[in-house]
Parts: sequence; structure tokens; C-alpha cells
Amino acid sequence: MSTPVPTQSLDWQALGPERSQLGESPFWHPEEQRLYWVDIPGREVLRQDPVSGVLERWAMPSEPGCIAPARTGGLVIALRDGMYRAPQWGGALSLLMRFNHDPATTRFNDGKCDPLGRFWGGTMYEPRDRRLGELYSLDARGGRRPEVRLQALNNVIANGLAWSPEGTTLYWADTMGHRIDAWTWDAKANNLSHQRVFAQLPGKPEGFRSDDLTGASRYGGRPDGAAVDAEGCYWSAQFEGGRLLRFAPSGECLAQIPLSARCPTMPCFGGPDGRTLYVTTASKGRPEGEADLWPDNGRVLAARVDVPGLPVDFFEEM
Repeated sequence: MSTPVPTQSLDWQALGPERSQLGESPFWHPEEQRLYWVDIPGREVLRQDPVSGVLERWAMPSEPGCIAPARTGGLVIALRDGMYRAPQWGGALSLLMRFNHDPATTRFNDGKCDPLGRFWGGTMYEPRDRRLGELYSLDARGGRRPEVRLQALNNVIANGLAWSPEGTTLYWADTMGHRIDAWTWDAKANNLSHQRVFAQLPGKPEGFRSDDLTGASRYGGRPDGAAVDAEGCYWSAQFEGGRLLRFAPSGECLAQIPLSARCPTMPCFGGPDGRTLYVTTASKGRPEGEADLWPDNGRVLAARVDVPGLPVDFFEEM
């Protein structure tokens, strides 16, 4: 990204006045015509009908890092200590798999389902001083006993999980390292190979502080959640950068898209035609005065785009 990146302006609108502390894991449910997302520290799963504006909240027993819709109804949810199944909205949670990490220091973060219906979830190590974040896939297809596989590791904060339209490339971001990696993915065997750097972004400038609002323009942010569009372009939320970046499948950065929130966390595509771009954002722990410059911190933002996104993949059990 040594050459200037073109700026693409979109007409962003807040989905509503409500603010999440740390909005994450949005997806558009095509059958319900609703947008789902989570507030991780708020311990809530939320869903909203953009037409009526009706917002529903569902309290969780611990932090929900990521969610995905299930083909037979309800959700699969990665809470702090493991992956759970909810057969319907507001229903009882049943454990699919508990993991070996220490929930006092580690929790699930970014995740979603792959095109064949496995649920993937990555963990983050909250002290952020060791690379203990990992990426897992859980396979329950055909009614089998859930099978978990460790897919990648050596991260601090798991983020940016996405697949290419043809299902042969998997993306995963190293937020602390300001890097997005790509792997060749064998969908049938569920194996990753040929890891390479997809995009390396500049780190924080020397002396940069989050509460120094006068210097905020010097920092473009670090890669958080992501989504892929029908042309295979990878849209990456840049936390603390107040923008999205759109990358070509080659890794070339095609555009930067400014936002009215400084800390975007994850984009997704939705609406009846897949051409509404939604972005969750964060408001927790932001410095005093920041909201004057980024008034939509914590809100879900929406804008229309020319290229539709890939539809959400469902968790398969049958």
C-alpha cells in the first residue's frame, strides 16, 4: 500500500440509535430478512428488521464471540468457553463442544460457517502479550458427533475469517501484526495449505496514542472482521482507522471507504438483493471527545453498494 489508495464514498446510515459496546459477527438472514449481530462485552445477541426498525435482544451467559444461522433453525453460538447450539431464538443453549483454553484469559472472537456448513471460530488471548489465539472448525454434518479440528494458530486476536467465492481460498487476519493471510483450502478434506501474506498494512506510527485525536489521521487502523463480495474482493474493517479497505483477489488494495465510526469491527452484505453493506462498530473504552469526530461509534451502519456480497453460509447438521 505504498501508492495512494482511491477513496470511495458511500452514503452511510445508522440502522438505529442504539449503540453496542463491541458490535461483532453480523450476518443477514435471507429467510427472516433480518440482520443479526452480537455485542460481546454486553453479552447479547441482537437481531433487527431494517424495514420496521424492531430490535430484539437476547442475553447470553457469557460473551458471544461469533454466531451463524443453522439450516434447521436457530443459531450456533461461540461463547467464551465453547460452541453452543440454540434451536430457536431465545431458546435453551446446548453444548456442542467445550475447549481447552483458559476462559479466564481467552475467549472466542471472530467466526462464521464455511460453504459446506462447518462452523469456524477463532480465539483471542486477552492479555495480548502471547500468541495463543487459535482457529478451529467444528463439523456436525450428517448428524455426526461434533468433530473439532485445529486449523491455524500463532495469533493473538483471531479476525478477518472469510472464503473466496469459489471456495478455494481462506482468509484470516493477524490484527496485532496488521497482516491478512491467505491459505489454499481443500473444502472436501477441510485442509489448509500454502499459507501466504495477502496484505501487510502499516503499523501504528511512532508515538501514536488512541486518545490523541489530533493525530488520528496518521493511523489507518488494523484489520478486524471481513466479508467477500461476488467479485471475490475482500472487505476488511480497519479498527481505529475509521474505514473499510476493499482488496482485489490479488491482494491489491482497490479502495478505502471512510466511515462515521472510528472502530469498525466487521462488515457483511445483506438486504433482499445482497447489495446493502452493513458494518458493526465499537464504542467501549473510546477516549473523550472521539464521538464528536465519529458520531456513530457503536452503531450498526448501512450503505448501498454496486457489487453484491456472498450470502451467509448456514450451519449444517443433517
